[in-house]
Parts: sequence; structure tokens; C-alpha cells
Amino acid sequence: MIIVLFFIAHWYLSLLMQTFFLHRYAAHKMFTMSPAWEKTFYIFTWLFQGSSFLSPYAYGVMHRLHHAYVDTENDPHSPSFSSSLMDMMWKTKNYYNNIVKRTDSIDPKFKKGVPHWEFMEKIGDSWISRIGWGILYILIYVQFATSWWMFLLIPIHFLMGPVHGAIINWFAHKYGYVNFKVDDTAKNLLPFDFLMMGESYHNNHHKYGGRANFGFKWHEFDPTYPFILMLNKLGIIKLKPNNDLNYM
Repeated sequence: MIIVLFFIAHWYLSLLMQTFFLHRYAAHKMFTMSPAWEKTFYIFTWLFQGSSFLSPYAYGVMHRLHHAYVDTENDPHSPSFSSSLMDMMWKTKNYYNNIVKRTDSIDPKFKKGVPHWEFMEKIGDSWISRIGWGILYILIYVQFATSWWMFLLIPIHFLMGPVHGAIINWFAHKYGYVNFKVDDTAKNLLPFDFLMMGESYHNNHHKYGGRANFGFKWHEFDPTYPFILMLNKLGIIKLKPNNDLNYM
């Protein structure tokens, strides 16, 4: 039972940082926050994503490219230009690494305003950090696992961030339903998004790229949006007056 709870906690806490901080803040700037809170959420991202820490800077830049060039050869992660899920993930990794290492030739407009804390980025992306988190996961499983099959979950812990990204970037461009006509293949993967905290309403998001609430229909509950409203109410973040506009 402890292992199941640990897996669920890691899944949703990691996903929360990805959808709230990396996606809705770093990439789209749907709300603002103080430099101190930005650094706080940087640390939370490292703590919750652990071994699969994704650079908010690289994620933000790459996601902006995805919206600008979706389903073209310049899209960092398009199923239309990848032979398989693994091929897409490998291409995404290369894009990501080039941005992290500053060896890219991306137009500066896509980098404007994207948060960057070099100290935390270096820690999160270091092999010492990734291996350290991985060892911690293994020790937890050795201590609390009650069946052999539980150990099969460990690789997902190692790659939690990329797994979350692959679910949306691959499957939500292949399967699902459409609320809005858009010039790409983005679809809503789940009618009730219990799995991806609103991220699976991908067609909605591609239609209204700056809208903080990804849900539209009565059944499309976005679990991240109440969290955003709570932080806005507490003064930790400030929602932009018109967040239906795209970041551009």
C-alpha cells in the first residue's frame, strides 16, 4: 500500500509542477509571480520531478516552438514527423539538450521572458542529482515493496517527466475528440481528465493557448485550475486579466 501511495504521489506532484510551473507559467505566462516564488517553484520542481527534472527554461522554449510550428518538421515533438513514440521522445531529448546546453539556433523571440535560474538548472540536470534520486526510489521500494511486480514501476519514476510529456505529445495528437477546429492534429484525449490534471484537453489548449482553465465542456474538469485560483487568491501568483490570449 505504501508503494502504491508513493507512486501516485510522485505521479501527481511531478505532473503538477509540469502543468502549473513549466507549462502554464514558463511557456505561456498565464500568470505572474515574484522572483522569490519563482525560485520556490523551481525547487519544488526539482523535489517533485526528482530524477526526471525538466528545465523550466528548456521546457518553456521548446513548448513555444511546439505551438508555433505544430505538426511541421520544425515541431520539436510531432507524431506526424516521427516513426514511433520512441523516435519522437529521442528527437525531443535532443531538442531539449541543445536548449539546455545553449547550442541551439532558436529565434530569441521564443526565449523572451522564459524563467531561468542557472544554479537550480545545473543541480536538477546533473547526473549526481538524477542518480541520487534514482537510488532513493530504489531504496524506498526495497524497504516497502510487498510484491515483485511493484519493482516494475521504478523505471516510470526515473522517467516521470518525459512520460507525462509523451502521453500528451504523442497520444493527444492521435486519439481523442475535438471541440474546436484548429490547424493541427491536437485532440482532447480524455473526457474527464483524472490522469493528466487538465493536460489531456489538448485541442482546447491549442485553440486558446493562453487560457488558464483547459476545460470547456461541463465534464471537462481541469484539476490544476482550482489550484491556480487558490494561489491567485492567496496572492502567490497573479492571473492575467485576459488569459484567453496566446503568449505571442
